[in-house]
Amino acid sequence: MKKRLILVLGISLLTAAFVPAYARAEVNVSVTVPLPGLVIPAPPPMLVIPGTYVYYPPDVGVEIFFYRGYWYRPHGGGWYIASGYNGPWRTIGMGRVPRPLLHLPAHYRSLPPRHDRIPHADMRRNWRSWEHDRRWDERRHEDRGDRGRGEGQEGHRGMGRGR
Repeated sequence: MKKRLILVLGISLLTAAFVPAYARAEVNVSVTVPLPGLVIPAPPPMLVIPGTYVYYPPDVGVEIFFYRGYWYRPHGGGWYIASGYNGPWRTIGMGRVPRPLLHLPAHYRSLPPRHDRIPHADMRRNWRSWEHDRRWDERRHEDRGDRGRGEGQEGHRGMGRGR
């Protein structure tokens, strides 16, 4: 019995050693996950986190971010991504999380905002042109002497439409 087991094991190892590499298969699984406690009833107003082009809804009590056209949420030790603020969410690996999200200021919610709240629709429509034009860069506002204050919502509308 032992000799037969050793013979079968030996044949199995030899067979595995000569199986071509191209015979291996990969499996990718995407799972849509409903995240607990996250239902946002209306498009939330947003703030830009100082020193970044990452936006967050200050009136939503969980960590959720908008960056370059997608919503991201850390939850339970993992990260999730969605195209809308209410999902559907799918998991992403740490290597797929954009660097600016991993290097946010620890207490970003307690930092004084350097700009007014941005209506959700304006952010969705203009985030690309604002980043391209470096709208939130501190140096740009220091050169103008206003640090981006006092513009109100009208200052956000019309910036870079059509891009």
